[in-house]
Amino acid sequence: MDGFTHIDPSGNVRMVDVSDKPTTDRVAVASGRIFMKAETLAMIRDKAMKKGNVIETARIAGVMAAKKTSELIPMCHPLAIRHVQVDFEMEDAAIRIQAMVKVTDKTGVEMEALTAVAVAALTIYDMCKAVDRGMVIGHIGLIEKDGGASGSYQRPIGELAR
Repeated sequence: MDGFTHIDPSGNVRMVDVSDKPTTDRVAVASGRIFMKAETLAMIRDKAMKKGNVIETARIAGVMAAKKTSELIPMCHPLAIRHVQVDFEMEDAAIRIQAMVKVTDKTGVEMEALTAVAVAALTIYDMCKAVDRGMVIGHIGLIEKDGGASGSYQRPIGELAR
């Protein structure tokens, strides 16, 4: 079982003990896309969805999701998140979602950034499913992270654009 941080010597799942790790500034950025019909995208852009402002609702959902990640992902540590920013970019037949999460703590915020993107995308789906049940959520991944013992990570440009 060497090398598996979430498994004890007996093979049982455990939360990693971060008590002795130093507190450092950490940041993570994740992104993803929700693909849809051009008409659906136009309705979102024009704020014409019956359920309300799709983008602002998804932004709030993404921030809330980042703050609740430890309640959703079993081995995530609860963190005192200092900042969450969720941004949206309209593309031809998709919306690109990007979330940035910052913390000063003993463990990173990659899962919080990824969860923010996923829940923002799910919120868009929920608010628009009455007009477009064929939407597809995808390309969710970590773009960059900084801080902690493992240092920095930067995804090669364009790698998630497939």
